[in-house]
Amino acid sequence: MWTPTTRQKYSRTVTRYQTDLTDTEWRIIAPHLPKPCATGRPREWPMREIVNGIFYVMRAGCPWRLVPSDLPPWGTIYRWFAAWRDDGRFERINHALVMADRGRVGRDASPSAAIIDSQSVKTTEAGGPRGYDAGKKVNGRKRQALVETDGRGLVIEPHPASVQDRDGGGPLLSLSRRSFPFIQRVFADAGYAGERVASVALEIVRKAPNQIGFAVQPRRWVVERFFAWIGRNRRLAKDFEATIALRQSLPLRRLGHAPRASPRTVSVSFKTDSKLGHNDGAIIRGLKARRCHSG
Repeated sequence: MWTPTTRQKYSRTVTRYQTDLTDTEWRIIAPHLPKPCATGRPREWPMREIVNGIFYVMRAGCPWRLVPSDLPPWGTIYRWFAAWRDDGRFERINHALVMADRGRVGRDASPSAAIIDSQSVKTTEAGGPRGYDAGKKVNGRKRQALVETDGRGLVIEPHPASVQDRDGGGPLLSLSRRSFPFIQRVFADAGYAGERVASVALEIVRKAPNQIGFAVQPRRWVVERFFAWIGRNRRLAKDFEATIALRQSLPLRRLGHAPRASPRTVSVSFKTDSKLGHNDGAIIRGLKARRCHSG
């Protein structure tokens, strides 16, 4: 929850836009970006400004063509974004930062437990794959998300909202085995109960028999907080894209301004963070998206 104390703690001291990378954040992400070619025409725009442009679009929710004039041309930013989306760079960056952030707080680099859930969001007239989620009464797309027990995003897979959780959960868990092969147990709600979700040991966390209204469920609340983190990015609050491929480039999680913590302080530092970046809960702010998490 954002209180005056947490807002001050995670305030960003930048000279231009709040989505701009700080020097610390840039030092973390720079090694994961492509190096300049030894031959050919030199780059006209610094890579840091390209990343700033991607983060701006994700957080502000504006169309690519409305990127401010003091950032690189929108076509240049989008070209780099599309190239990184297609070659899987966002996923690789997210994977590296998740492991680094877990190591920072004294945990094993690769998680052994995770939580899975889905989120349905509306789409626009842009078209593309979509469906109707009768349970949420949403016409659009669904995001299947797998997060570790502190809420860091591991894998996100989009598909039409008409796909049931038990049908979409199996492919997501199978996909996660390539990057996070040591996951042994996954917590989920009753929507994932069934034989189709069987890649790992699945533990269904059910509501209490006498529960009335909302109640925080053990384990499952972590993934709900993840959805709140990425929802702070307006580009992710609604699906504006015409293709599903664009939605797979979700936020990275950010370790930039997080102090070096011991295992005792991890729960405090991560509960007050948001996504990858500073307030984006997803791994670096525009990419997972969290104070660790693209659109």
